[in-house]
Amino acid sequence: MPSTHAQTAAEIEDWFDDHGLPYFSGDHADRIEKWLSRKRITAVIVLIVATSIAVGVAVGVLATDPKWGPVAGIATFLALLGLFAGRLLRMGTMFRWAVRRTFGSLGLMFPLLTRALPLLLLAVTFLFINAEVWQVAALMSRNVLWSAVAFFAVIATVFLLVRLPEEVRRVEREVAGERLADCCVGTPAAEAARQISAAPADLPRFARANLVLVLLFNQAIQVLLLSLGLFVFFVVFGHLTISNDTVMSWTQQDHVTDLPSRFGKHLPLTNELFQVAVFLASFAGLYFTVYAVTDETYRSQFFAGLSTELEQAVAVNAVYVSLPRDE
Repeated sequence: MPSTHAQTAAEIEDWFDDHGLPYFSGDHADRIEKWLSRKRITAVIVLIVATSIAVGVAVGVLATDPKWGPVAGIATFLALLGLFAGRLLRMGTMFRWAVRRTFGSLGLMFPLLTRALPLLLLAVTFLFINAEVWQVAALMSRNVLWSAVAFFAVIATVFLLVRLPEEVRRVEREVAGERLADCCVGTPAAEAARQISAAPADLPRFARANLVLVLLFNQAIQVLLLSLGLFVFFVVFGHLTISNDTVMSWTQQDHVTDLPSRFGKHLPLTNELFQVAVFLASFAGLYFTVYAVTDETYRSQFFAGLSTELEQAVAVNAVYVSLPRDE
C-alpha cells in the first residue's frame, strides 16, 4: 500500500506539471517559497540590476552609438528577469500550458470574442478616424509609443490580478463533499479519491497564486491574439480608406514617413499608420480585459471552460495532501 500511495503521489505530481501547476507539488512549492523569501529575492534583484547596469555601461562605452547602452541594459534586465521567473519560479510551465490550452480551444474562444467585438470595434474604429488620435499617436517617438503600450499592459495585468483571485476562491468553495470525488474523475487521483476520505483542503498561498497565474496567462494570450487581430484590421482599413493627404491634414505634417525597412525589404506601410494601429490595438486590449472580467455573461462563458480544470486542480490537491506519506 505505501508503494501504491507513493506511485499515486508521483503520478499526481506529473499531472500537476502537465497542467501548469508546479506550485502544487510539495518539493517545488518548498523550493519556490525559499526563493521568494525576502532576503533571497532582494539579493536576486540587486544582482540582476547590477549586472544590467554593468552591461549597459560597457555597451555604451564600446559601441559606436552610446544610445545602445540603455537598450542593452534593459534587454539584459528583461532577459535575466525572464530566466529567473521561467526557470527558478517555473512560470514557463504555466505559460506553456496556457499556450497549449488557448490554441487547443480556439473554436471555443471565437464565440466569446464575438460578444465583445461589436462594441469594441465601434469604439476603436471611431477613435481610428479621429484627427486628435492621429496627432497624438502618429507623432509619438517610438520609445514613447512602446512605453504607452507597456503602460496599458501593466494596467490590464493589475486589473486581472485584483479580480482573478475572486474566481479561484469561488471554485475552492464549490469543491466539497461528493463533488470532490467527481472532480477527480479522469485524473491520477480518481482511484485514491474513492479510497481516501479527503476533505477539501485550503490551498496554500503559493498554490492559490499558481491558479491565479494560470488564469492570468490564459487571459493574456487571448488579449494578445485579439490585439494582433485588431492591429491587422487597422492597418488594412487605414491602407484602403485613409489617404496620405488626409494623414498630413490630421497630423499637420508636410509629408508622411515610410516605415523603416526590415531585413532589406520595404513595407508598404507608413510610420504614422503603424503607430496609430499599434496604439489603438493595445488600448483595445486594455478595453477588452476590463470588459472580460466585469461583464457577467462573458465571465460565465469564459470561466465555464476553465472552471472544470480549476475544480480538478483543487480536488486533486485535496487528495494529494491526504495521501499517507509515511507508513
